[in-house]
Amino acid sequence: MMNYPVGEAADQAAARPDTTTPVPPPAEPPAAAIAAQGLTTVRGDRTVLHGLDFTVHAGRITGLLGPSGCGKTTLMRAIVGTQAHVGGTLRVLGHPAGDPTLRSRIGYVTQAPSVYDDLTVRQNLDYFAAVLFPGRAHRQERRATVDRAIDDVDLSSHADSLAGRLSGGQRSRVSLAVALLGTPELLVLDEPTVGLDPVLRRDLWNLFHQIAADRGTTLLVSSHVMDEAERCHRLLLMREGEILADDTPEALRHRNDTATVEEAFLRLVDAAAARAAHEEPRS
Repeated sequence: MMNYPVGEAADQAAARPDTTTPVPPPAEPPAAAIAAQGLTTVRGDRTVLHGLDFTVHAGRITGLLGPSGCGKTTLMRAIVGTQAHVGGTLRVLGHPAGDPTLRSRIGYVTQAPSVYDDLTVRQNLDYFAAVLFPGRAHRQERRATVDRAIDDVDLSSHADSLAGRLSGGQRSRVSLAVALLGTPELLVLDEPTVGLDPVLRRDLWNLFHQIAADRGTTLLVSSHVMDEAERCHRLLLMREGEILADDTPEALRHRNDTATVEEAFLRLVDAAAARAAHEEPRS
């Protein structure tokens, strides 16, 4: 401690800078639900994913968009831990992808509905709920969880209908209900709106936003329908196993000076093709 002669203390204190007002800490970047570095996947003699680097922010809806065959499903399978021959680094919810501790924390909906046709909607959900919450002690919890999931996907009026008699869109919603049973922290949805009419697509996207807002769930949603890009908080645009852009819809439109994300995507594709042609060795 510094000691001052009587009478000088006030003058010295006034000369020192005021340190009583706290300085706000710098804003922390959003937490990463998924983080990839140099992610590569090989199938046979073909490289499907080419050294991908990207981050999916927690609590947001990230759209994975690109044409069919560009590697979207392979990437999603790598994230949920079901894809073989994966290289690089891929961490999901703080753990390596495929870690056993992630099984109850991730909901995964494949392109083909994963339901039993000879069971009703409720029976399908009862079966999967019994896997998640086994034993008599969890009977009330299972019932409440199944009721909530059925209500989430708006299938209450079809709860006792056989899954095999439902429309394609309704069967897709049953698969989504199964994925929602465990209240997952991460939902990975592989083209969940394919084949749905515009009204059902709108309702499903409203549900996605509700889940993200009310539960803080992270959603990764793949699609090849570019108008769905505007419904996402952030986008990963893919083509031929590479990520062309990782940004918000607004930033993509602004940076490429376009009115829509689809136009921005096409400009990025043309630019990538021009670079590839320029880099080809001359004969």
